[in-house]
Amino acid sequence: MHTDGFAKWTRRFEEERERRRVQGDPDWRQGATLHPAVWAGIQRFQVGEDGDGANLVGKADEAGDGDYAQAVRLFVAEEQNHARLLARLLAAGGMPTLTGHWSDTVFVRLRRLMGLRMELLVLMIAEVVALRYYRALRDGTDDPLTSDVAGRILSDEQRHVPFHCERLHTSLAELPRATRRPVMALWRLLLLAVSLVVAVDHGSALRQLTVGRLRFVADVVGSSRAVVSAVLAPRPDAWTSAG
Repeated sequence: MHTDGFAKWTRRFEEERERRRVQGDPDWRQGATLHPAVWAGIQRFQVGEDGDGANLVGKADEAGDGDYAQAVRLFVAEEQNHARLLARLLAAGGMPTLTGHWSDTVFVRLRRLMGLRMELLVLMIAEVVALRYYRALRDGTDDPLTSDVAGRILSDEQRHVPFHCERLHTSLAELPRATRRPVMALWRLLLLAVSLVVAVDHGSALRQLTVGRLRFVADVVGSSRAVVSAVLAPRPDAWTSAG
């Protein structure tokens, strides 16, 4: 596997790490007050953000590009920071974290089935769904601490998606040209299925965040067109996400 250009992603992740250090954490002392359904949704997403990323890091190392492997490590660190922020937000509202959730277990097992390409395709489903969820969480509540935390995570996710798009572009280029679009069409179908499950599972929370189930699914599926274009196009880094 040959890749280039991932040194710029390492720099971006490092610059963001420094920005976070200077910015510091939200003011946890202000506490948080949310509807129980919204708290339940945050608990589930916190589980999904938590993890050591060892499987992904191992596959990135095997790919043979040192810059990409380092960027993946920095990506994993950001995901772990998301889990920490959500755990602190839950604590600020007097809510516990969960030890696990069936949806996270399914995603982890799917990601480990095959190589790096499959891992990233499954991971991208979670990332695209997360983009819409964190935007709803940021904009759909009048709790300042929750909006702050969701906005920070959303900003990171908006960088993660084009990062994975660039790697998937390189990976899919190794497949016969005739198979690339069908692969991404299947990915969109899986994304639709997952977004429907999330909409049902988080329906009460989405209503509290002023986003209905159908709108959530439509927005997620709609955003996938730009992702597919970024993966198949020569310059996937041009992709940007509406926040």
